Amino acid sequence: MRVLIVPNYSRQDAISDASRLVDWLESEGIESVWVHDNRIREMEELDSGVFDLAISLGGDGTLLRTARTVGYSGVPIVGISYGHLGFLTCAGPENLFKTVGDALSGEMHVSRRATLDIVAEFDMSDGTTMSEQRMALNDLALSHGSMGDVLSFEVSVSGNHIDYLRGDGFVVSTATGSTGYALSAGGPIVTPEFGGMVCVPVAPHTIMARAFLTSPSDVVEIRMDTDRPVETCVFADGRPIGRGLKLVSLSCRRGLGDILLLDYSSQSFYGSVSRVFYGKAGNR
Repeated sequence: MRVLIVPNYSRQDAISDASRLVDWLESEGIESVWVHDNRIREMEELDSGVFDLAISLGGDGTLLRTARTVGYSGVPIVGISYGHLGFLTCAGPENLFKTVGDALSGEMHVSRRATLDIVAEFDMSDGTTMSEQRMALNDLALSHGSMGDVLSFEVSVSGNHIDYLRGDGFVVSTATGSTGYALSAGGPIVTPEFGGMVCVPVAPHTIMARAFLTSPSDVVEIRMDTDRPVETCVFADGRPIGRGLKLVSLSCRRGLGDILLLDYSSQSFYGSVSRVFYGKAGNR
């Protein structure tokens, strides 16, 4: 067997435990490979398809990075929480070896998580256009730039006009991302089994704009107002797209494959919702 290890390099405890994990895996006759910070970014650089498990040691951001690394290879991911939230992770460092052992022996539940396929189109200074494509597990986020100008844009779904909006931005998330930026912007918490997209306006300049859900086959389209060009920022899972370029449009649809997250139960999502968002208030 062969596993991929993705630690949060800004946390010494995660790095130390990753080293301990390598020794333990070696004692079990299992080969391991580290993803080095800012060097290996895509699964293709790691000989796609040869890993049995990916282990994320960090917070939700580290797990998102792990998801980008494995892509649509079908390699399952188990997350060990060293972060502040750990909504996507399934265990803490005190259970490191047991959790990894359970994952390797197939004793954990597999949660299939839908992804986003994002295409951003930009106008270039020479009059041409440039497109950039990204995958995201959590969300696509459009927001205003450093000047803080109000954004004006049209939102359509599968060719059907929804609204012309003015505001701070717009979030398109998966069910997995519904507990992130989309939730902070006023969107609903959505079960991971939902395969559509969650669309949430950010601080819209109208009381009529509301979050809405799409079907799994829909395409969400955002087109910027050309009569009022302003600086924008676009992010896929928190990573900038086309930084400094003039955004023309965004399209977002369900990705070509799912990310496989490991947890201990099909009900783990609701336990995390209770723990993170309701705390002791959810217990009697």
